[in-house]
Amino acid sequence: MKIAFTILLSMLGLSSACFAQQHELCQGAYFTEEQGKAFLEKHVPTSKIAWESRAEQIRRQIREGMDLKTLPVKPTSKPIIHSRKEMDGYSIESVAFESMPGIYVTGNLYKPLKKKKSYAGILAPHGHGENPHGRFREQTQKRCATLARMGAIVFVWDMVGQGDARQCEHKMPKALKLQTINSIRSLDFLLTIPGVDPERVAVTGESGGGTQTFLLAALDNRVKVSVPVVMVSAYFFGGCVCESGMPIHKKGEYQTNNVEIAALAAPRPMILISDGGDWTKNTPNVEFPFIQSIYGLYGKKDRLEAVHLPDEKHDFGPSKRKAMYAFMAKHLKLDLKAVTDSQGNVDEEPAKVLTQKELEVFNEAHPRPANAVMGDAAVMGLL
Repeated sequence: MKIAFTILLSMLGLSSACFAQQHELCQGAYFTEEQGKAFLEKHVPTSKIAWESRAEQIRRQIREGMDLKTLPVKPTSKPIIHSRKEMDGYSIESVAFESMPGIYVTGNLYKPLKKKKSYAGILAPHGHGENPHGRFREQTQKRCATLARMGAIVFVWDMVGQGDARQCEHKMPKALKLQTINSIRSLDFLLTIPGVDPERVAVTGESGGGTQTFLLAALDNRVKVSVPVVMVSAYFFGGCVCESGMPIHKKGEYQTNNVEIAALAAPRPMILISDGGDWTKNTPNVEFPFIQSIYGLYGKKDRLEAVHLPDEKHDFGPSKRKAMYAFMAKHLKLDLKAVTDSQGNVDEEPAKVLTQKELEVFNEAHPRPANAVMGDAAVMGLL
């Protein structure tokens, strides 16, 4: 395996320095649960000044580790938007736009049918999942549609190598860098939509989408509210190259983890949603208290919340979505009553689950643009 990886690096023209950094990667359960807890206990900041110095160090290594000190040139091409469908209280459109020259972000745009002077804007990265991929899964479609029914404009886009974004494989070596670029450009796109209020912008995703959520909130202050779901863990660093395949957590004696990265959102509103069936099982006693201590340095403990579901497993299921909807309504001024029945339960029934074909971006009528860069080697060359 190592020989094959070395050959691949050589083929893609990567430097020997990049290969030498492989020992700096923190992947999967890199810490034990005890080590993760001990790490956080050791790094509780003593003051706001101490934390902000640490925060800048963490952001710097994220950018350096991703080889993303500066963003690539922003393309000037117009977004492709087609196949608008009117549903029960919301509409759906298929969207593609360039995040880099020749690289297309593909997804769906959900809008409320009720006209307003301004709208909250919500980014909805998704986690890993097959048959179908994340953008087409029931849990993803329902959350996007329900948020739109609450009055938000919502954009969900494909992970690298999934859905319509098949210009390279998902597990190509710099997937983390490309997904982060795509997240930032997705935020750029969302803010160009008429009526989106830049002061009411949020991001929420589960699992690998949770990683995208806290990384975007860490790197881009335009995100005002964040809801990372089933991903913020003291000991687990993400099991895919799109989360931990580049050295963002460790360099030499420097070390961080995803809890510190998530804490970079402070003092902006954030809710941690966790469960008892994965690496977020300790959130009430480990991760939440640590991040709460940082919010306390700003006098904003009330902006951090946590919902723990000890009997649930790793997903963005109905009860997790319910917690997210309430938090979004509270901080983005959305209409929770618009999706709540007479018993006070969130009613997602009007959110119709469509087929992949109904939601696709590229097809015979709308082919992938001719300038699209295809294949891992070509995409890596751009990165």
